[in-house]
Amino acid sequence: MCLGIPGRVVEIVAGYADQLALVDVEGARRRINIGMLDAPPAAGDWVLLHMGFAMEIIDEAKAAEALSGLEMMGSGVREEEQAQDAPGEHRVRRRFEVRGVVQGVGFRPFVYVTAAELALTGSVANTAAGVIAEVEGDTEAVTEFGRRLRSGPPPLAVVESVTETDQPPCGGTGFTIEESTGGDRARTLVSPDVATCQDCLAELRDPGDRRHRHPFITCTHCGPRFTIVTGLPYDRAATTMAAFAMCEECRTEYLDPLDRRFHAQPIACHACGPRLELVAEDGAAPLHGDAALRAARRLLAAGRTVAVKGLGGYHLACDARDEAAVARLRRRKGRGGKPFAVMVADLGAAEELVTMTEDERALLAGARKPIVLLARRTPAPGRDVADAVAPGSPDLGLMLPYTPLHVLLFGLGDDAPGPDALVMTSGNRSGEPIVTDDARALTALAPLADAWLRHDRTIQVPCDDSVSRFVAGAELPVRRSRGYAPLPLALPFEIPPLLAAGADLKNTCALGEGGYAWVSQHIGDLDDLSTVEALTRTADHLSLLTGVAPEQLVADRHPGYRSGTWARTHARGRAVRTVQHHHAHIASVMGEHGLGPGESVIGFAFDGTGHGADGAVWGGEVLIAGYKSYQRAAHLAYVPLAGGDASVLRPYRMALAHLRAAGVGWAEELPPVAACPTAERDVLAHQFATDFGCVPTSSMGRLFDAVASLAGVRHEVAYEAEAAIELEGLARAAPPEPAGNAYAFTFAVRDGAGAGEPVLADPGPVIRAVAADVRAGVAPELIAARFHTAAARLTADLAEMCRERTGLGVVALSGGVFQNAVLLEATHRALTERDFTVLRPRLLPPNDGGLAFGQLLIAAAGG
Repeated sequence: MCLGIPGRVVEIVAGYADQLALVDVEGARRRINIGMLDAPPAAGDWVLLHMGFAMEIIDEAKAAEALSGLEMMGSGVREEEQAQDAPGEHRVRRRFEVRGVVQGVGFRPFVYVTAAELALTGSVANTAAGVIAEVEGDTEAVTEFGRRLRSGPPPLAVVESVTETDQPPCGGTGFTIEESTGGDRARTLVSPDVATCQDCLAELRDPGDRRHRHPFITCTHCGPRFTIVTGLPYDRAATTMAAFAMCEECRTEYLDPLDRRFHAQPIACHACGPRLELVAEDGAAPLHGDAALRAARRLLAAGRTVAVKGLGGYHLACDARDEAAVARLRRRKGRGGKPFAVMVADLGAAEELVTMTEDERALLAGARKPIVLLARRTPAPGRDVADAVAPGSPDLGLMLPYTPLHVLLFGLGDDAPGPDALVMTSGNRSGEPIVTDDARALTALAPLADAWLRHDRTIQVPCDDSVSRFVAGAELPVRRSRGYAPLPLALPFEIPPLLAAGADLKNTCALGEGGYAWVSQHIGDLDDLSTVEALTRTADHLSLLTGVAPEQLVADRHPGYRSGTWARTHARGRAVRTVQHHHAHIASVMGEHGLGPGESVIGFAFDGTGHGADGAVWGGEVLIAGYKSYQRAAHLAYVPLAGGDASVLRPYRMALAHLRAAGVGWAEELPPVAACPTAERDVLAHQFATDFGCVPTSSMGRLFDAVASLAGVRHEVAYEAEAAIELEGLARAAPPEPAGNAYAFTFAVRDGAGAGEPVLADPGPVIRAVAADVRAGVAPELIAARFHTAAARLTADLAEMCRERTGLGVVALSGGVFQNAVLLEATHRALTERDFTVLRPRLLPPNDGGLAFGQLLIAAAGG
């Protein structure tokens, strides 16, 4: 049986880069995201829909099969009753229990209006489990009501399931919206926060509207959701808006089922909503409302830093075109060279700074409005951002305003002009969680900010901005948080109640039970006690929202990971299962693509570090993997990692390790040799000769670092993957290779030391070729491009070898190295040219932010 809702494509919606289609679902037309498909469907094609996405193009026979299956699932009407009851002959009453993202998204008004259109009586209410509607009327109308629940819900709703049961008719002439009821077991799917919709923006700009210039304008289609929820069911009393009593006008809208703000829990206006306030460091009296906004714009235009309270925490904002202002913020925050995100006033300002495809434009301007990594362009004189915004990076991380406060901060109408591009970086000290509490913001951000633009609506849940990019025909999440969390992910098999602790870097946790998993918003690196405490709060809140009471915990197998310590500390007598790091990377991609419990793939897990089964630092791994087990089929040949983090922060040390392994002498004309102080070089030579203080590593991430240093690109880094990011940027800028020289660098592939041992991919020939190019004066851009091509070709060659040995034809790509757009596109192309089915992350990041999802699946499968 096909699992999903079948629909027929009417047309591709113009202006959305082939990402949206108008689809006919049993007579109701809906806009559907088709970005998950390998290619856009044509008008007339049948597609299978799941969780708001088109997942597969199917033929008419499969569509009929899927429709049949849908009708059998919970129809609540026996076939013999259907045969006996002619349409309209009998009055029936039916109860519909709807689960999914159905609270705070306009679902009850939709139910009310649908019932009214069909002349049905009854009621609707939120419960801890979702929404329950009881309707009564003639058989045909009640059946049509059920069909519309499934096929035409509001835009932000995600219907997980609809269960129908017949009830005794009880008469009545009206339809009521009842008070919400709680329950012992909550399983409602709370909506993420959503960027301000066009209707609210129009009212914000309309001088005749009563919410003109209201910084907190919202409706059932937009605004805060996840970050204000304190409990379930999702009603105003269970949000941080409970502190604000509605005025009569707002209450009238709130209670009117035909109004766009019917039961919009964050509803407010100038008279009754949160209050905007500007607090300056000089101790002057606070300013409020428009005066606060005007003063904030003046401060930003004058080069000052303002802490701005957003949906999920504070941002630190300054004029992105002001070199001194950006450099000062970078210095205050201790951020090193890590790029800042930039919020621009509109698409026009964005297009001055970056190049965009239609797909990237749709991602940037969509309802989620993540930070999107986009290739920089050379703008007109005086229109570029400051060099200190993203030093050495080929990309800019841009986002558009996603709250009314952001829109007002840029200015409306006759407002005095301010900056049209603002650095918007998380309001925290580097390494700490984002600040959400107002009192803490005044103290923790005092060394960083000159003023605080804040409001009195409490942020219940910290939630950083999401980061994404568009690669090889699909979105590639880099950080999944605002706008995405806490939407559930469908699981390929049922699992018991589990909690996965994730990894130490880019930590997220995940809860799962039954057919769904909930991956948390981005928490951060667990280097700081405050971030570990944030993990605790996040896991507790996610359990509250989902109703999952985990019976077992899952953690990374690394014995020194703080996430593992956290899991053991919070086990409270429950079992803690550990999972190998790279196995979890591959399982995450498998689960995202719906592979079943008995399926296996050729998995490539390329990252910086992960604890290996042999005690080495893995990171260039080829695994024949299912959920329950894996076999290490191949890996990069080991080189010594001397001094742990010292070699991570100083790529020249990894370059020296690879040069030694490749048999290349440490000649002074080679950039990493010159970069390494003589005394340190002598110590390294001793360590490499004796293995003292060394751990063997197969890391692809460290190999990228080594090549970056050897090519003279970067010898020391201030943040993770800095050298690799610059190497990627150079590869992008490289001219085409001369004909016949496409594969100038090649890895050596050889059998392992003994029978059954993994195949070794030796980087030695690549290192020797890079060194030769450096000595010959070859441009770094060309060296970078050749190395990326070699890594992609190695992946395809090893996949071919594994297919010959196992018969598998499905490849899964994961690990932080595959955030590299040049590598991912080249690898995807090389594999598809050899007729492999390629699975790459689309819903979760390839980095450790997606690891918890894989941990859940492996633990549930008994791995």
